[in-house]
Amino acid sequence: MEHYDYIIIGSGAGGSAAACRLAESGASVLLLEKGPALPLDGSTLDVERVIRQGQFTSREAWRDGDGRSFAPEEYFNIGGKTKWYGAAVIRYAPHEFDADPAHQCLGWPIRYADLASYYDAAERQLGVTTFPAEPGLAAIVSRITANGADWRSEPLPLALSPDIVNDAAEAAHFDAFASVRGLKADAERIFIDPVRQLPNFRLLSGQMVAALLADERRPQRVSGVVTEKGQRFWGRTLLLAAGALHSPRLLQAYLADTRLDDHLPAAHNVGRHYKQHLLTALVGFGASRQADLLRKTLLLLNEQLPHSSVQPLGFDAELIGALMPALVPRRLATALGRFAYGFFLQTEDGSHPDNRVVAGGDGMPPQLDYRRQRLAPAVIEHRRLVRGFSRALLRVPMMPFSKAIPLAGTAHACGSLAMGSEPATSVVDAQGRVHGLDNLYVVDGSVLPRSGRANPSLTIFAWALRVSDLLIHKTAGTRYGDAREHTAA
Repeated sequence: MEHYDYIIIGSGAGGSAAACRLAESGASVLLLEKGPALPLDGSTLDVERVIRQGQFTSREAWRDGDGRSFAPEEYFNIGGKTKWYGAAVIRYAPHEFDADPAHQCLGWPIRYADLASYYDAAERQLGVTTFPAEPGLAAIVSRITANGADWRSEPLPLALSPDIVNDAAEAAHFDAFASVRGLKADAERIFIDPVRQLPNFRLLSGQMVAALLADERRPQRVSGVVTEKGQRFWGRTLLLAAGALHSPRLLQAYLADTRLDDHLPAAHNVGRHYKQHLLTALVGFGASRQADLLRKTLLLLNEQLPHSSVQPLGFDAELIGALMPALVPRRLATALGRFAYGFFLQTEDGSHPDNRVVAGGDGMPPQLDYRRQRLAPAVIEHRRLVRGFSRALLRVPMMPFSKAIPLAGTAHACGSLAMGSEPATSVVDAQGRVHGLDNLYVVDGSVLPRSGRANPSLTIFAWALRVSDLLIHKTAGTRYGDAREHTAA
């Protein structure tokens, strides 16, 4: 039997940041990851394998609200989605911690000031920097902003090494690809590698957690986990970091097994208020060849669209070509892609209790019931965003073509274990602890009551660091054996 001060489930942004901070405090930490380490043979930069074949994405079957089968774009590997997604790390604005009833947005139980120092710490560790806009993007953006309509641009903070501009292959394939040379500041490189050799830290990959284990005398206390392989690990404190689609499933199963789902006021909120942004990919075709390398260096905002943002896609001609319909011959698609620039349009979706994750079971796959029509204010703003930005591109001039990201696009999944002050309306409290449970905390994006108008990854890093510091302060001088003896007494 193995005992730890902390057991963390999931090695993405939240799990890795928490593991690093807790291990550095001297506590014994077990980090469990369902997937393996990614290969360093160059395959994670290969458009054919990554995009066309989807070799590294999960094949897990889910069903939507109508019972149709689909596979969310999830990644099970050490470092989670941070290995793949585009390295954009943006702070929430202070007002994005407030409730916004007109847009169906819940409020946070903490303020921006409570997270500010942890934003600072995360940015320092990630080495966040900005890059000058390249000539092609600068020309496009100058025409968009010069034409009025309230568009403005600002540098996009990126967790990339400045050296990436000297590696054309990595620079052209950091957005949606995993770096081989470590030029992207992902969770594994920044938070796991520094503690990997510590004697009090253990990372186990290929270990899918099948269930949480309850204390025999008090089900409000989670005593450990059992893996799909039947291994059992015991811990004083457990942290869920499996992501907004998977952490709720573990918690739903635990509450059902212990029958706490009938007693805890927060239980009926588990899995609800799921959010993933309203997302549209837009490609603009022009008369000039586009030779920019990084591309993803600016953020575009519009004061008339306060819940929305636009950022370039870091996609070169080959990758833009790969997004075109299969009936377009590959050579022609790549040739057309040389005259194109891609953009990622996102609008914060509101929170609706019926947009939810359901664990499944008894032979049924898990369910993601998410319908845009429940979020009328967000839908209206996103339509205005797509139409307004398309018109702005026409004035560049570039011909825009857009495609809405479907339900399977779960890059920004959050909200399904939303934090709040009241158990009746939330799942997690302001310290990260699940309402009604003694020692279960959540450090992934599922706690975020709001998704903000841009990427949530920096906020997840910062939240995990804050929860870890609170735990360290709370348990100072106490280790697993002491806590166990005190509980037994």
